[in-house]
Parts: sequence; structure tokens; C-alpha cells
Amino acid sequence: MAVGQQDSTRVRASIAAELRRHGIGRREFLTFCASLAAMMALPAEAAQQIAAALGKARRPSVIWLSFQECTGCTESLTRSHSPSIESLIFDLISLDYHHTLQAAAGEAAEQAREAAMKEAAGKYLLVVDGSVPLGDAGFSTIAGIANRDMLHEAVQGAAAVIAVGSCAAFGGLPAAQPNPTGAVSVGDLVKDKPVVNIPGCPPIPVVMTGVIAHYLVFGSLPELDALGRPKMFYGETIHDRCYRRPFYDQGKFAESFDDEGARRGWCLFKLGCKGPVTYNACATTKWNGGVSFPIQSGHGCIGCAEPRFWDMGGIYRPLPQPIGDMRGAALGVAAGAAAGVAIAWHNRSRKQQAVASHQTMKVGDLKK
Repeated sequence: MAVGQQDSTRVRASIAAELRRHGIGRREFLTFCASLAAMMALPAEAAQQIAAALGKARRPSVIWLSFQECTGCTESLTRSHSPSIESLIFDLISLDYHHTLQAAAGEAAEQAREAAMKEAAGKYLLVVDGSVPLGDAGFSTIAGIANRDMLHEAVQGAAAVIAVGSCAAFGGLPAAQPNPTGAVSVGDLVKDKPVVNIPGCPPIPVVMTGVIAHYLVFGSLPELDALGRPKMFYGETIHDRCYRRPFYDQGKFAESFDDEGARRGWCLFKLGCKGPVTYNACATTKWNGGVSFPIQSGHGCIGCAEPRFWDMGGIYRPLPQPIGDMRGAALGVAAGAAAGVAIAWHNRSRKQQAVASHQTMKVGDLKK
């Protein structure tokens, strides 16, 4: 079935029935459920619970809206491996509207969106990537409809909203100073429906599919942190799980990208790595099927899963240096650990205050 051409009979079919239809047996199904359990950091015995839940669950309708974005989030989604994009679209959900992936175009595409909203009213998941401009309506439109108006219409019948990518979650690069389009996040506008933020520029693909899988299995959204991010993926900093962390604790840092320290895999803190203040699963889930992540490839974290990372200083500007010489062997472990915690708390508090201030300002503008 082509995306955008809805078949209501298939939408009502259970996930287990869809898997059987595609020739997936019980053994493969349980293996799949075990991989989902591992991805969501659940104990091994949870695989049976997942299998039972998915066996009875109906494939939910998903409507995906793309606003002020670069299509990077969709590109990331297509590289998901657990579940794969094919398994996600054809077996687990009914992706009824997506600008980039759907076969329909023009009037047929909009008819598919309207039909999905009507037939699955109150039950569909609304996924949004890209920020929403509050300036001139012509800054970003779909089929002649301003992003803000389409979001308002689509939210009415949604069971929940998933803001994919830093643009949808926090405003993203379109909201960077001086924010010429008046870009805001999805959460700035949607107040009467649950909103899950999955930031990242782009987000890790299995984090996106993992949140949807959680909804399918448990019938609810995962536990969220103060910024609306699922704790199972954003519960720890990249620094906490980074394989270079021991070098940080020892005070061993690369001074340039081609020095001896860089070749030995030393910490990239002095080269601007934002891992100590960035909450994401990059160091554990990784990218490209678990092959690598930026720090493993030799580049520091740019902090793209945090609010306003684009306005928090240059990519290669180090975080505020802790007091004391961290290269000293005697101070290495103690200063490294203490400074890392202090910096993380300081910057996290500052960013949360910035987000709160930003949201208050935008809500005030909307009331006007």
C-alpha cells in the first residue's frame, strides 16, 4: 500500500495479522520484540509482554506534518533499523500522510490527510517536524494553508503529538537570533494535547521509532523529563556514557583535531564538545545501525538535543573551564568529575531558564 492511500480494512487489522501476512513467523516476531525491549532499556522478560501487546494492538493511523525544516528528520527516520522504516510503515503503523514519503500529491495528498483525520478522529498520532512561523503566513504553507492553521486543525483529533527534531521541539535553527519568521516550537502552540519532544538535529532514528513502539506496546507515551523528552532516551548526558570519559577524568584532552591526543582518542572537551551538558542516547544507541556516533568519529558533540544550542556559543568553543589545571595528574580524577557535574548543572539550569523565558514570551505574544 502506498503511503497516502489509506485502506481502512488494513488499518483495523492487528499488528500480529500484518506480520503474518508478510510471512513473519512466531520466532522472528519474538526476536523483534526482544530487540524492542532492549532498545527501550527494559528487562529481557518484557519481550513477552511486548509480544502479547503487539499481538492484540491495532495499527494506529499516523499523520506526519513537515513545516519549517530541512527534511533531515525524515532522512534519519528512513535509516531506522529497529524497527526498520519498512516494518514501521507497513507492519506497525498506517502512515497516512507524509509529504516526502507518500505516493499521492496535490489534491490527492490533502484528501488523504483529511480522510485519515476523519476516519481515525481522536485516535491518530500527529507527528510534526519543523518549527511553526508566527510571522507572515506565506513564510511556510502547505497546499496554501499556513503551518499554524494546519497544525491547529490536525491537533483537534489527535490522541497525542510527537515533535520530531530540534526545530519542532525547541524552534530549531529557524528560531535562531534574530528569528526573522517568528518561529516557535510545537509545544509553544499545543497546550491541550500531550506533546513528546524528540530533539536532535536530526534525532536518532531508533529514538523516533522507539517512542512510537512504546505507544503501541503500552498504549501510552513514555515518561518525560522537564523538557518533554522521553527519559528512556534522554535520561543521561552523552558525557555520562561516552567511552572517552576515562580520559576526561584523567585530565587527558586533545588540543587539536590532529595532535597526538586526538590520535589516541583522548577527550574532546577542549575542542568544544558539549557532551557534558547534552542529554541524548548517542553514546549508547549510536547511528547507522549502532556503528558509530560523532564523538567516536572524532568530532565533539554540538549539543543539538538541547534548547537553543545554536545560540549558546560556537560549535568549537569549549564549555566554561573549571577552576584548576585539569592536566595535573594529582587533580585529574577529582577535578574532572567535580567540574563535569558542576558544568552540567550550571548549563542545564541556564538552558531551562532560557526555555521558560522563551515560552513565556511566545505565549504572551499569542495572547496579544
